[in-house]
Amino acid sequence: MFKVGEYIICGSNGVCQVEEIGPMKIPGVSKDRIFYTLTPVYSGCSAVYTPTDNEKMIMRPVLSREEAWKLIENIAEIGIYEEPDNKRRDMIFKEALKTCDCKEWVKIINTLYLKKKNRIAQGKKEITSDEKYLQAAEENLYGELSIPLRMPKEKVESFISEKVDALIEDEAFA
Repeated sequence: MFKVGEYIICGSNGVCQVEEIGPMKIPGVSKDRIFYTLTPVYSGCSAVYTPTDNEKMIMRPVLSREEAWKLIENIAEIGIYEEPDNKRRDMIFKEALKTCDCKEWVKIINTLYLKKKNRIAQGKKEITSDEKYLQAAEENLYGELSIPLRMPKEKVESFISEKVDALIEDEAFA
């Protein structure tokens, strides 16, 4: 069970802070069932109520500072999705987003950055669905990493880019 004040990932709601734990104070709702009252950190939603025993929704703690650093250090090794069929890749991306797994989000970002770079080099435009998945993966990843890195979500992308570039440069000279 999570604790009041803790930051968690709660399904498609993204990063949420646990505000209360207890029965719902709404007439008609059983007082025997315990709920989390969550405040989404980055969405406009005012509150999310979910049972503490909800097994259908993925709920997990936000990465620790150490886990966040380890993830950043391993971004290049996480790799890409190598599915050539766009429709199947879209299905893979949809499922990967639902897992609420940072490595899956990184894999989507890696795949789509590489694809975007290749398309631009060929003089082609980006694919709209790719941009949608890239935006969703970045939103999820940067939102989560902002908590353990203690920085605004808007600065996480450039911070990661700098760190990954530095790591690649260090390895090139090793």
